[in-house]
Amino acid sequence: MAPREGSGGVQSLERAFELLERIADAGGETSLSELATSSGLPMPTIHRLIRTLVSLGYVRQNTNRRYALGARLIRLGENASLQFGTWARPLLAELVEEVGETANLAVLERDEVVYVAQVPSSRHSMRMFTEVGRRLLPHGTGVGKAVLAHLPRDEARALLERTGMPAYTEHTYTDPDALLDHLAAVADRGYALDESEQELGVRCIAVAIAGAPTPTAVSVSGPEGRLTDATVARIAPAVLRTADQLSDHLADGVA
Repeated sequence: MAPREGSGGVQSLERAFELLERIADAGGETSLSELATSSGLPMPTIHRLIRTLVSLGYVRQNTNRRYALGARLIRLGENASLQFGTWARPLLAELVEEVGETANLAVLERDEVVYVAQVPSSRHSMRMFTEVGRRLLPHGTGVGKAVLAHLPRDEARALLERTGMPAYTEHTYTDPDALLDHLAAVADRGYALDESEQELGVRCIAVAIAGAPTPTAVSVSGPEGRLTDATVARIAPAVLRTADQLSDHLADGVA
């Protein structure tokens, strides 16, 4: 695989990152022969690059002789997520100003939803269950359902099998087939609703962000007494618009 035309990059560096992305695309674990097939690179080149990535801690070799993403990537990913939240805050603040409720940004990381940014409402005082850095399983959150709805059905099912589906409240989906059917409706509608599924009395409107480097969603949350059906109908277009703006920023390289 040659460097991308006009990139001006270092070929070996581009190839190394390509291999990391191909390992991620394979579900986090793959073999050298599978990497050769998917990348088209010669086996000696792959072996040399993987050996270097292993020595640096960005790839590890499992006991089954397959290769997986290394623990050293976790720190990079967590810091990148926090930076993502930092540059997104102005758009979240604009959303809060428009709708009057708390706005959140979350990413899917290691099968969990991680909140990387939040702008609280200045008009209303309410304790929210979300906070920056908190990790939750995706099946019980609006942001989680929004990102799951944009994964292929088999990938979403595999994730749910890995994490399990504990009930946070009486409204939480705990059956994978029922949730997967619900996610199809979410994808058609364009946004997900958390109907007191994570915390009783809290409602959330969430939209996935297209083109994000990792599955990401923006949401607005508040008490169900304020987020009535009529309010949701009014707020949803604003959340969708903010998701589009965040996607455009990513496409333009702002992040």
